[in-house]
Amino acid sequence: MQPTWVRDPSLAGEGVQKIELAESLMPVLNMVRARLAVEKPFKGITIAACLHVTKETAVLLRALRDGGAKVAIAASNPLSTQDDVAAALAAEGFHVYAFKGMSTEEYYTAIGYVLNHNPDITVDDGADLVSTLHKIYHGRMDSTSSIAAGVVGVEKVRQIARKVLGGTEETTTGVIRLKALAREGMLLYPVVAVNDARSKSLFDNPLGTGQSTLDGIMRSTNILLAGKNLVVCGYGRVGSGIAERARGMGARVTIVEPDPIKALQAYMAGYQVTTMAKAATYGDIFITATGDINVIRREHIEKMRDGAILANAGHMDVEIDKEGLRKMAVSVDRPRPCMEVYRMADGRHIILLGEGRLVNLVCAEGHPSEVMDLSFSIQAESIRYIVENHENLAPEVYDVPSEVDKGVAYLKLKSVGVELEELTDQQKTYLSAWFYGT
Repeated sequence: MQPTWVRDPSLAGEGVQKIELAESLMPVLNMVRARLAVEKPFKGITIAACLHVTKETAVLLRALRDGGAKVAIAASNPLSTQDDVAAALAAEGFHVYAFKGMSTEEYYTAIGYVLNHNPDITVDDGADLVSTLHKIYHGRMDSTSSIAAGVVGVEKVRQIARKVLGGTEETTTGVIRLKALAREGMLLYPVVAVNDARSKSLFDNPLGTGQSTLDGIMRSTNILLAGKNLVVCGYGRVGSGIAERARGMGARVTIVEPDPIKALQAYMAGYQVTTMAKAATYGDIFITATGDINVIRREHIEKMRDGAILANAGHMDVEIDKEGLRKMAVSVDRPRPCMEVYRMADGRHIILLGEGRLVNLVCAEGHPSEVMDLSFSIQAESIRYIVENHENLAPEVYDVPSEVDKGVAYLKLKSVGVELEELTDQQKTYLSAWFYGT
């Protein structure tokens, strides 16, 4: 069994410093970790994780380890791994299979290595780990799952799938894939949709992604946002957060949204709302945040201004038609580490950031540690919930239990010195009764 697979083990010292800094900014997860260390709810449990290998993720893994778990982790994106953090985790004894710049074959080989640890729990960000396991188990292998199957063996994967107690999922894209599996009656074990926790949806998605997406764009281009026409494709939790923060920095924001309710919400919030075809003619910066495929297509790129910037904040690199962009270009330059300039036959140049992958993680460092403090605390407590309750859970996608969601939110408020109002007995009765009239 491959024990670890990282870019440069000598970077471990730098990684440890970054992890320790992140720990100092994650008080809630530290409280959860202290409790796990005493109670050891994960004793004898092996956790297979497919997550962005960042300093914040490292703090989560340390908490799971202190709770008694053996942990193996692969990257959930070929370009999001922080190599010094991966080296530090490997030096601490974690089984790490991740480095920045993985090829498709290397990425799914790493998933195979993680599966080879015979996990009891899966922890996913985008559902690549879970979907790979299910493709192999159900005999629906494609080119990527075949790579993982070649590492583990088809029959062993089927044995592993039958013993998994449950899992958790961190992001919208992954929840969509898991719910599709459940609808088809193919999901093999219960999964908690950490992404859908109320506290996370109000905190991680709009605040974390909203800030870190713009951070990635500014780091990779050094562009001024003030005065720019910025087009956000998708007005969900992520897109609305990006739009609000971009407007706060002086950008003129347009929303492209197919859902009439969300489009109405964006319009009433003061944004211009239009189609991609129209926005393409005047946008300076385009950010996709939909979870769908080919949101920006060749027909749109043909209308764009010279120097238009394309960035993606969705989990998969499919929202921008990269193949169409490549076919249109007569040449491609890379003047900055996270920037590709596609030069067109008509003299225009179109800029793609981060190879169309998650711009906040590929071109920056992802969410601030304070944001992941809440998200990963929910993650750790949801894993505990699965371990303690799996026998009573059918193979479905479950919401985060209310007591976990509210409990973590309470700890987060406590960590920043916020006190909550307490309802009187009379108020509680009034809110729970049906017989009070006008």
